[in-house]
Amino acid sequence: MNTRYSDKNPLILRILGIAGKTVILGIACVFTAFPFLWMVLSSLKTKADILNTDVFFPPDPQWNNITSILFDSPIPKYIFNSMWVSLAIVALQIVTGAMLAYAIVFLKFRMRRVLFAVVMATYMLPVAATYIPSYIILADWGLLDSFGGLIISSTVSIFGIFLLRQAFMQIPKGLVEAARMDGASHWRALWEIVCPMTKSSFITFGLMNFIGTYNNYMWPSLITKTSDYFLVSQGLRAFFVRDGAYGTEWALVMAASAVVVIPLLVLFAFTQRWFINGIGGETGMKG
Repeated sequence: MNTRYSDKNPLILRILGIAGKTVILGIACVFTAFPFLWMVLSSLKTKADILNTDVFFPPDPQWNNITSILFDSPIPKYIFNSMWVSLAIVALQIVTGAMLAYAIVFLKFRMRRVLFAVVMATYMLPVAATYIPSYIILADWGLLDSFGGLIISSTVSIFGIFLLRQAFMQIPKGLVEAARMDGASHWRALWEIVCPMTKSSFITFGLMNFIGTYNNYMWPSLITKTSDYFLVSQGLRAFFVRDGAYGTEWALVMAASAVVVIPLLVLFAFTQRWFINGIGGETGMKG
């Protein structure tokens, strides 16, 4: 009898543990998803319904709020600006980050560790401390108020260098050495051997930096003044604040915010498998 009870006891504890984790995660999901759900529902309400705290679901969905944002506002243009600028920046950051991480991990040269220490030390600087020198450089090059200035000023990501270096360190150096002995260049070894084996890290890095660039407000607002070059964050502010246009139309504010989030949701939906998996278990050497 005691043996049977002891056999069931671990099973009961396991069930209770799973139930407890499910409840905790469910509560966390509710609190996490509620602001987004409230934003979407508010985008379908009238201004009076939004200000009425007794109304949660829209009694009469106002789909014209969404169509107004899509066809009668500059929001789609700002989204397009943010998307292509973010893609260009992420592409450059991946190339520069991968090359420097490859050099630090696989190349042998003096002061290699010092170089990495200096690179990481710059990560400790407050971002605001770089604004003035970066602004002066862009002004000297004539790149203020332009897409070129936005892209060139964000060519290198210290976070990306660190992330890719950590991923490259999990790759057996024998693979790269063997490729080099077979006549492969460092460039070919990087993109045909190292990159495929650390694919998840590249996707994680690209996704995180894309989101950061897409939502960036402070730096683009400092160097761009023409609305044609606005990214989505500063475009939203200009659209709803300037001259009071739509300043109190909270339904349109919520509709625009919901539309702005859609590209990020689609991007994450296609990359979540690699983003979650990371680089665990992807590297190894057989022989």
